[in-house]
Amino acid sequence: MIKAVLPADTDIAIVGAGFSGLGAAIKLAQNGFDDYVVLERSGEVGGTWSANTYPGCQCDVPSNLYSFSFARNPDWTHSYPEQPQIHEYLRDCAERFGVMPKIRLNCELLDAEWVPEERRWRIETSDGSMTARVLIAAPGLLSEPRIPEIPGLGSFQGKWFHSARWDHSHDLTGRRVAVVGTGASAIQIVPRIQPQVEQMYVLQRTPPWILSHNDREIGPRLKAIYRRFPPAQRLARETVYWLREGLCAAFVKFRPILKLTELIARAHIRKQVKDPELRKRVTPGYALGCKRILLSDNWYPALQEPNAELVTAGIAEIRARSIAFDDGSEREVDTIVFGTGFSPTDPPLAHRIRRRDGDTLSEAWRQSMRAYLGSTVAGFPNLFFLWGPNTNLAHSSVVFMSESQLSYVIDALKTMRRDGTAAVEVRREVQEAWNAEVQEKLRSTVWNTGGCASWYMDRNGDNPIMWPGFTFTFRRLTRGFDPAAHIALSPAGRASLEPEAV
Repeated sequence: MIKAVLPADTDIAIVGAGFSGLGAAIKLAQNGFDDYVVLERSGEVGGTWSANTYPGCQCDVPSNLYSFSFARNPDWTHSYPEQPQIHEYLRDCAERFGVMPKIRLNCELLDAEWVPEERRWRIETSDGSMTARVLIAAPGLLSEPRIPEIPGLGSFQGKWFHSARWDHSHDLTGRRVAVVGTGASAIQIVPRIQPQVEQMYVLQRTPPWILSHNDREIGPRLKAIYRRFPPAQRLARETVYWLREGLCAAFVKFRPILKLTELIARAHIRKQVKDPELRKRVTPGYALGCKRILLSDNWYPALQEPNAELVTAGIAEIRARSIAFDDGSEREVDTIVFGTGFSPTDPPLAHRIRRRDGDTLSEAWRQSMRAYLGSTVAGFPNLFFLWGPNTNLAHSSVVFMSESQLSYVIDALKTMRRDGTAAVEVRREVQEAWNAEVQEKLRSTVWNTGGCASWYMDRNGDNPIMWPGFTFTFRRLTRGFDPAAHIALSPAGRASLEPEAV
């Protein structure tokens, strides 16, 4: 297969070929923007669903909602979609909507600099240089694995890897395996690998709140109905959407709903964990909802198998063939699996995007990530984010949020084309007012006040991740581009419509 040549210049460059990046490519093509390219650093489309191939990988949002509204899939096999099928769905979308020829695989963005006098982005990639008028960043929040700094990791003589970089060539059969972390990935991995390993140690810092999964297989009859009568699937999607939307109030305002849910989670623990001491160790000491609520029916049973041990002591150091703990104990291990999540509050891409004064986006975000509607950033003309700051959800589908942002971006591009505008940049005072409002709404939510340390919060105690409201509110706010909220720049060589911000 001959690799496509990177164009020297394009109108729009998209970074990332996951849900948001593919959605952007499809919507651009549907709205008459044909001069674009998608830069994808991996060898496949799919984003996080291409990178995460660990055993048991599955989405915790129902299938009918976790998909594009314009590309429903009647062939989901489970009520909650599994990774292989989500990945296949995204590959199918790329082919079906004809965007594959626009995607440059194994092409990583290394640097992007806004050049004011040219009204363009100068872009360096692993495949060479190019320029673009507009840069759409769709890297995803959960794209860069986080490995904790543990003394002695470099001296370990066994095998170690992150859950998002699963080594399928490494057979776990008969091995002594340590799984570090008890988050969303770990609770799916542990029950899958426990039957095949000789001994498994689950290293827990903070226990998660877990509800029964209630996943079910979708039978051929229902699939046939969806295929022959699409409105039935549309109705199913709408039903799931509104049921989930009701949960938003619990996270944001009506905490008694979460208290009721916490009682259900405690009952789940009592039902599955009979040993009082273990039950105490797996019961969280913070409010349900503060961290991501997880779904599993086999996590607690797996922990109670004869070859499994829950270790709650902190790691002191990693040695050549073992892990030493703060309580003086030691466990011999052959393999270490890090289920330690990602770095969403310090995205790697932000270190590679530079504005007119040379500062990177990461430097502009040194206090905290900030954007207007999660989409545009002051000081960075013609830069649009998808799934940007404060657009993540605890109750619904981020695909819905991404599609909402796409409406805003597409309307911005249409407005620029209609008005002859070369570039737009959100006004700093608009961005600051917007983020002040968002942070004020977050102040009383369970994410900020629930008594836990989560990846929603940054090092300065701000929450640049979560959206504190209903998704239909966000969709209404992003339905159309607001020119008054932005500085408009004329084409290069002509007087600016307004002076550029400093």
